[in-house]
Amino acid sequence: MIFIAVKFTVRPEHSESWIERTAAFTAATRAEPGNVFFEWSRSVEDPNQFVLLEAFADGDAGAAHVGSDHFKAAMETMSEAIAEVPEIVNTEIPGTGWSRMAELSPKS
Repeated sequence: MIFIAVKFTVRPEHSESWIERTAAFTAATRAEPGNVFFEWSRSVEDPNQFVLLEAFADGDAGAAHVGSDHFKAAMETMSEAIAEVPEIVNTEIPGTGWSRMAELSPKS
């Protein structure tokens, strides 16, 4: 599985509309056959920073994602709203998706 984490620092005037700005890209990516997950979070320390966690079944699925029209359109749309070049971690890991954490369970 290809696992990717990306930190986006958004210009303050675009931070409240970031999720809306990326909504079509998010929906199209989640619909890709090789997408495992595509999840946005907002930093609790910096309201202008968003973190994207995404995974693809394999390298071919990742390449198809980067080659898609919606990816290219999103790069254009997002470039207008970011404050700096995003930071990224991109690695291949074993597995097919989320696993359960062994160290923590809800108390009954």
